[in-house]
Amino acid sequence: MTYTRLLLHQVSHSLSLSLLATLSQTSDYIFTSGDIYFGNFKGVLPHGSGKYTWLDGTVYEGDWEEGKMTGRGKIFWTSGATYVGELSAGYLHGFGTFTSPNGSFYRGSWRLNIQHGFGKKQYQNLDFYEGLWKEGMHEGSGSYVWCNGNMYIGSWKSGKICGRGVIKWSNGDLYDGFWLKGLRHGSGYYRFADGSFYFGTWTKGLKDGRGTFYPTGCKSPYMKNWCSFDLHKAEREGVLPRSLSVGVEEHKIIKPGFKRNFSERLSFTKYFRGSGRISSKSISLEEDWSLSNNTRDVANCDMSCMLSHTSSEGRSCNNGVVIYEREYMQGILIRERIINKSGPTGKSRHRCKGEEATKKSCLNKSKGNRSYYLMLNLQLGIRYTVGKITPVPQREVRVSDFGESARIKMYFPRKGSQFTPPHKSSDFYWMDYCPMVFRNLRDMFKLDAAEYMISICGDDGLRQHSSPGKSGSIFYVSHDDKFVIKTLKRSELEVLLKMLPNYYDHVKGHENTLITKFFGVHRIEWKCGKKVRFVVMGNMLRSELRIHHRYDLKGSCQGRSTNKENIAANTTLKDLDLSYEFHMDRLLRESLFEQLHLDCKFLESQQIIDYSLLLGLHFRAPEHLKPLLESPALLHVSENMSAGKASQGDLIIPARGLLLVTHEPSIFSTTPGSHIRGNTLRAFSLGDREVDLLLPDTGRLPVQLGVNMPAQANCKLLQDKTDSAEVELFDVYDAILFLGIIDILQEYNIKKKAEHAYKSFQFDPITISVVEPKFYSRRLINFLESVILVEEEINIVENEEVIVENEEV
Repeated sequence: MTYTRLLLHQVSHSLSLSLLATLSQTSDYIFTSGDIYFGNFKGVLPHGSGKYTWLDGTVYEGDWEEGKMTGRGKIFWTSGATYVGELSAGYLHGFGTFTSPNGSFYRGSWRLNIQHGFGKKQYQNLDFYEGLWKEGMHEGSGSYVWCNGNMYIGSWKSGKICGRGVIKWSNGDLYDGFWLKGLRHGSGYYRFADGSFYFGTWTKGLKDGRGTFYPTGCKSPYMKNWCSFDLHKAEREGVLPRSLSVGVEEHKIIKPGFKRNFSERLSFTKYFRGSGRISSKSISLEEDWSLSNNTRDVANCDMSCMLSHTSSEGRSCNNGVVIYEREYMQGILIRERIINKSGPTGKSRHRCKGEEATKKSCLNKSKGNRSYYLMLNLQLGIRYTVGKITPVPQREVRVSDFGESARIKMYFPRKGSQFTPPHKSSDFYWMDYCPMVFRNLRDMFKLDAAEYMISICGDDGLRQHSSPGKSGSIFYVSHDDKFVIKTLKRSELEVLLKMLPNYYDHVKGHENTLITKFFGVHRIEWKCGKKVRFVVMGNMLRSELRIHHRYDLKGSCQGRSTNKENIAANTTLKDLDLSYEFHMDRLLRESLFEQLHLDCKFLESQQIIDYSLLLGLHFRAPEHLKPLLESPALLHVSENMSAGKASQGDLIIPARGLLLVTHEPSIFSTTPGSHIRGNTLRAFSLGDREVDLLLPDTGRLPVQLGVNMPAQANCKLLQDKTDSAEVELFDVYDAILFLGIIDILQEYNIKKKAEHAYKSFQFDPITISVVEPKFYSRRLINFLESVILVEEEINIVENEEVIVENEEV
């Protein structure tokens, strides 16, 4: 606000001249500059109530404190702008109303001339925003009503819609889901005005990934698991969902007035009263920034929990209306399947599976808030561990660093101690295993200690994985998706500590290793005797690209398929579900299998089995189809599919090809990530040079082992495929592969040998998962070699022929 800064400068200049005069306590004084002041003085400085008129006609009338505008007052500019409210040291600071000459106005909190806190603003075009501000921009929770009748309620960041929110268009359409920089991004629910609706995922405003379309007449799926709410109810009652609330007094009506504490809390439910009441309460962002923090309850929901739920519930429709499972790639419809509603629904199966997992869980999550307290204890312990070990001078690990004595144990009483902070959980003991070893491993993986703590122990916290794995472990994911935390069985912990010296040497000698990266092993013990062990790992599938499909590949076939009725957006598929062959550049493929052989040989030497290759696939839609996203031709194709008229051979269009360019190290940030995998790879198609992957609308990505590996995915022709309700529109895709070896803590012990003998009587011994380590590793590599083949030709572009704008990179 230049208005107030100018006023403050003029007042200071005029008052410096007044020091030469002796003034009465209340007088009318004309400065040499032509400015006029009438009011109270303290010595030679305006103090108390007074009116100051500048030579240009600008007027301030209100409180003064030792020569500075401080307190309540009014400012009238010659342009027609006005401000009525609080000031401090010459700045608009506190609560006040600013009215612009163009008719727009803002009423709310200010900090140093900038909107900061809660406020309402009506724009010149009659758009209206009500909610939180930070440094002059929408930030936190708020609502925006456009002059055309569209309305948004939800989260904002840096002036743009970002996070969880609901938008309702004037034509009756509604979207409830996640946003990023003003575009639909993540899981969401889109309800059309005709009553049909779509549950799915979006990327940068385009449908991307799996989803379910329910035509008009279907019952809306139960959305409790996805933390949704009824917008109509919110409008009728004038409230937002509890997840967007910052208040503490739900039903207290706040009356207008200027007398209040600047840091008072205010319920967000008051902001949307139908009466249009404008509250004079304000929110101090330093103390009440919980408005955006409380949205973590929504944001930390598994982004695909709604999709998982709709895959198993709500598929029954009135009047026999058909339901469609669809899959998109950057807005292009590539696959559609009519859901078979006959037989038992997936709901009961899903529930049974969840109950079974709960019974086997290392920690019974149903007992109160145990899972929350476990997360809290975990964060406290890791913060203590990293803070204690980081100042120790770095050195090479010794044999003693792997032994029984290489453990740190600390008691965390609820009330705190000399070494530990107070906390809200019960008293617990913290055990840190081999801290010096893992400190060196984190350095080896280029992890900064401060960033590591912020990711896991920051205010944004951890989110629990939506469903435990088959082992019954509980999974937590850091808010930035860099780290995965998994609870361990005692036997798994023993295997990890036993193999740790050899694991350390293997990782140190092979920086391109695909094996899981471990960053720490810890244990929590409560006074009741309950112990929970867990390991911190890197998230192998963390990427700015959406992972469309995930596969857990073991190389076996017995029981290695997934029921289609249970497949959701976040489902990890198995070996027999993989319907693609991948054609990869010759040198990229050689580098991949060279490292796979080394890693599998290492696991074989440690007598490890049951590990898997985690494969994440990001598909690229054919570029020449993107301009047709809204064209009648594509809509016609969709209509044909809905009518069941499309066939396997429709629209078989070859992929455009991924672009490889010469690697430019200076383009990329040197900030380490959780899954740094060594050197940039060389490509045969680019003359044995290090390469980057160039993606339209995304940027330039380095190609590393297991990260951003380009390939062409060809659909297999399955002879036994009889599901005529499923339509595949394309048979060739450009794909980007993410790979890593996971679950490496199962030893081939006596129990597993007995399991192998037992299952060998029931099934072909070659097809079962439990086999001896040497055969296990050889079978996995043979399977991967059969699905990852050599690419004959890949489109290449010389580095000097590609012009990449800075903002695209």
